[in-house]
Amino acid sequence: MDSPQMDRNPSPPPDREDETGEEEDDAIGDTVYSKHWLFSTLTRLIQMVSEQDSEEGEGLTELSDELEEELCKVWDMAMDKDVAGFLQEFKTPDILLGVIAKSHNPRLTEICIGILGNMACFPDTCMFISQNDELGAVLLLLLGDSDPPTLLETCRLLLTCVSQPDVSPLWLQRIQQQSATCNNLCFIMCSSTNVDLLIKVGELVDKLFDEDEELMKSWLSGPTSKSDQDKDTHQDVASALLEAAVQLRKESPKALEAYLHALQLLTTVDEGMQNLVSDEGCGVSLWKVVCEVVCEDLCQLDDPPLILQEQKELLAPALAILSALYSNLQTNISSELVASLLRILYFHHENQRELHQESEDPLTDGKTDEERDVQLQVLADIAAELLSTLITHLPRGIVSELLKMDHLTEKIWVSAIKTLLPQHSTSVLCFISTLTEVEPKLADVIKKECSSASESNEPEPETRRRVSISCQQYDNESFPSAVTVMNPSVGPE
Repeated sequence: MDSPQMDRNPSPPPDREDETGEEEDDAIGDTVYSKHWLFSTLTRLIQMVSEQDSEEGEGLTELSDELEEELCKVWDMAMDKDVAGFLQEFKTPDILLGVIAKSHNPRLTEICIGILGNMACFPDTCMFISQNDELGAVLLLLLGDSDPPTLLETCRLLLTCVSQPDVSPLWLQRIQQQSATCNNLCFIMCSSTNVDLLIKVGELVDKLFDEDEELMKSWLSGPTSKSDQDKDTHQDVASALLEAAVQLRKESPKALEAYLHALQLLTTVDEGMQNLVSDEGCGVSLWKVVCEVVCEDLCQLDDPPLILQEQKELLAPALAILSALYSNLQTNISSELVASLLRILYFHHENQRELHQESEDPLTDGKTDEERDVQLQVLADIAAELLSTLITHLPRGIVSELLKMDHLTEKIWVSAIKTLLPQHSTSVLCFISTLTEVEPKLADVIKKECSSASESNEPEPETRRRVSISCQQYDNESFPSAVTVMNPSVGPE
């Protein structure tokens, strides 16, 4: 590990000999954990570091099984608030920093960072750890380590700290100033096959992008240094996110959530869209992968409508990505994608109907339908926005393919299309015009159902006539822009 050299071995914990009185005084707070045992364990760790450092001159390389077991107990104990506070009083972060700096034993480094990670779960101890600038620098350098367990615990600790509002700005500033952080995280996403590590890295990058838009933009623009060496080693963060997502799709589809959301955040800024749709960008590959995820992995034919509740946090960013990319890429529309959108909107309609029926059930959780269903409504809005854009100029060949799909029943067609009204009435009229040429009976059914559902919101007859004559006469700007799709991360609360 490339870390700052310590001028001296870590200092021992404060002398506690005067506190070894009654047995009950030995307990840490309201726990059954022993102050004396914890003090002795940390003292043994310091002694071991001092002895190996002085004898070998190369730092700590060996860790006895007995001490490893005891340190793992400390790791577990640190999840208790009283223990975390006691470790803070002992200035344990300083002790562990000294151990990490001297350690050449990956397991020991992992345990030390794990202890700090558990301590950081509490605001006071997290603040204490975060204010240690030297420790902060070492932790960021550890992102360049080659040991997956060490990287996992380092990412977990950083994510815990960045998630604490009181210390998040401090860590964001450090990360912004440490130019190697982006490259190190990109390298992990591109090269690691460790599922747990990839999940945690994705969560960390997603959180960083969500908290600091300027940081996200700086990572898109490349390294701050203009040296040729830095340019050669810089890795594209969008491509790295996509590569990790492809890897995780095989192993843990649920873990895609953080990666899809991070990629979706890239589409919310001009720099991100330019990066994705440039000749060197991964926008086309991203479109293909996300389409496959939506069409092959999510909301399948044999799923119940309630599947949307489980998959909404994956579907929402996935569809938002497709909406943003569609208006910026020259890409073909697939019948499978349109079918998936129809199914999603039909499932949402069925869920809404069920919620309405249950609204008077005394066993409900006390929340209103709107409060319980706001995320699903955001998903439905995104799906409706994308579908309305796709069906505006849907080729007759694609319409014919859709009509050959047995699972797309008349009920699904009607339910899905009705959800587009009244906001996307122009798109619906364009689609009905095309559908009339291919399957006039279904077109008549949809027209009748939509008309009876909301006559007051229909376009004027003249508008209907003009649209049915030639939808292509409308300029694209007349239709809702896919780029303005609601960002699920900042949707209505």
